[in-house]
Amino acid sequence: MKVGIVAQRDNPRAASLASDVADRLRTDDVAVVVDEVTAAHLAAESDQTVTGVAIDEMATCDLVVSIGGDGTFLFAARGARTTPVMGVNLGEVGFLNAVPPAEAVAAVSDEVEAMRTAGTAKTRSMSRLGASGADLSVPPAINEIAVLGPQRGHGQGLDLEVTVDGDLYAAGHADGVLVATPTGSTAYNLSEGGPLIHPGVDGFVITEMAGEEPMPPLVIDQESTVEITLSNADEAVVVSDGREDETVEPPATITLRRADEPVHIAGPPLDFFAGLGKLD
Repeated sequence: MKVGIVAQRDNPRAASLASDVADRLRTDDVAVVVDEVTAAHLAAESDQTVTGVAIDEMATCDLVVSIGGDGTFLFAARGARTTPVMGVNLGEVGFLNAVPPAEAVAAVSDEVEAMRTAGTAKTRSMSRLGASGADLSVPPAINEIAVLGPQRGHGQGLDLEVTVDGDLYAAGHADGVLVATPTGSTAYNLSEGGPLIHPGVDGFVITEMAGEEPMPPLVIDQESTVEITLSNADEAVVVSDGREDETVEPPATITLRRADEPVHIAGPPLDFFAGLGKLD
């Protein structure tokens, strides 16, 4: 069995815990790989050479362990693709990370043993959101896809038209629009005035950003197709999970649909309401 470990960047505590988890797994005869950033931290701690792999190689593992916050989980899951990801939370809001640090070594070891017995991890699936059109190649998002004008603020933005399954939802001038998964409803979407969505709801939410004639956020079925037509701007940007972005030149139409590959989460169940208590 092969397990990948991804630790939060520039966090010595995460790197130390990654080392502890790796040492325990190796005693269980598990092959362990770490990403390149984590390898650099481990090498600095031990004064030994530690070889890391590109994050995309996490897809070759049987399990990936993310140690840090939700941002680290998003990064790990992007490389893992369909490989199950188990999140260790280091004190942030932690909507994606269910394992506390004090239990991390034992929890990962127990998960590996359970996988040996069952042949595969017991997981929960979360939908990703994909974007296409205008020669886009941004990766599918776990949280949200944002479509933005060149700048935010009065007199900036762009003209847009948003349709859901061909029916017009909103049209006019705005800073942009984002479409979020239930997972992403607690992040960028919430800061833009969008609603919280329970992870058990099979939907996406469309939230207009500073529209001149704003429309309320709209929750739609995950089988829906959203088209965002852009105009009246020199350029626009399409951003996946706040990490990967591409510039497009209006007029252009961006199509958003549920991606083919969901995220598979391993380990104990997430406590959505406990996470809400950390938003204050």
